[in-house]
Amino acid sequence: MVIVLFIAGIILLVFGADLLVRGAASLAASLGVSPLIIGLTIVAIGTSSPEIAVSLQAAFNAQGAIVLGNIIGSNIANIMLILGMAAMFGPLPVDRAILRRDLPVMIGASLLTFLLTLDRTLSRIDGIIMLLCLTAYLWVMWPRNEHHDALHQSHLPQRRLRALLLQLAMVVGGLALLIVGARWLVDGAVTFATWFGVSELIIGLTIVAVGTSLPEIATSVIAGLRGERDIAVGNVVGSNVLNLLLVLGTTIVLSPQPIAVPEVTIALDLPVMVGAALICLPIFFTRRIVSRREGSLLLVYYLSYTLYLVLSATGSDELPVYNTIVGLILIPLTVVLLVVRALRWLGEERRQQRLSTDTRE
Repeated sequence: MVIVLFIAGIILLVFGADLLVRGAASLAASLGVSPLIIGLTIVAIGTSSPEIAVSLQAAFNAQGAIVLGNIIGSNIANIMLILGMAAMFGPLPVDRAILRRDLPVMIGASLLTFLLTLDRTLSRIDGIIMLLCLTAYLWVMWPRNEHHDALHQSHLPQRRLRALLLQLAMVVGGLALLIVGARWLVDGAVTFATWFGVSELIIGLTIVAVGTSLPEIATSVIAGLRGERDIAVGNVVGSNVLNLLLVLGTTIVLSPQPIAVPEVTIALDLPVMVGAALICLPIFFTRRIVSRREGSLLLVYYLSYTLYLVLSATGSDELPVYNTIVGLILIPLTVVLLVVRALRWLGEERRQQRLSTDTRE
């Protein structure tokens, strides 16, 4: 039965993601809102709902490690795994609004979470701070000055009203399929992991984190395939912000007791999450796309991080050798590649400026 639910969950995820993307893109066009805004809000909130459900359930069961592992692991997976996979199906353009507003907020939310955990506990006050930051972000982000005919018209034509209702039904139906599919998949995966005696933190950082990120994975990949790339990038960035400020903030506020932060989380997992957010800066700014090469780099990093967790959990003797390889080869190579890419981008920008200047003269 576990295997059947596991497979059924994958099927529901694919169908739900396709339905959600088509409905969200149509709804954005009908309301006069950019697909980026829909991706950052409606789609991001919907695909983050599994994280909300899992985190609240774990908090009320006094499983703080699952809560933190789920959210931190999901944010790491969103950037390294989801953006990496989506970029494999085609370069992902990055909207200027993400560079100016949403990317700095994502980095700021990651740093805020890291700072709040340094005392090794997350209290209700910490959760309130996160929710206040979320409120300010949503207030600044939502386009209040645009004219949305579908919202401001007092009498909508019957055909248009039916179309709006159908699009909303597609969004809600797609989200429902995503949530149910992710839940079945996670339940099956956790059952498999517990059979092998894997710790709660590792389950949260890997299986549960990837499982609750499956809606984002399915949505971003399907959005990329359907050409709705603004939804793909907006979904990832928006989900990361909401995971920290909404999901973690709400969970901390509603939790019966403060959530204890394991030392290993502060030493390893949170720095990796902050690093994943920071690596988006050079990737997003250079040519404002996530290329296939950069997507493959993100995937390599995610696999490296997951392999480290597995080696650490099993107490492997190969862990010191692995750490040396990552520290002396993978990280320096990444820095070199990003610097070379940034220099090439700066060179292209200067050439374009010179051409434009020569044209004017």
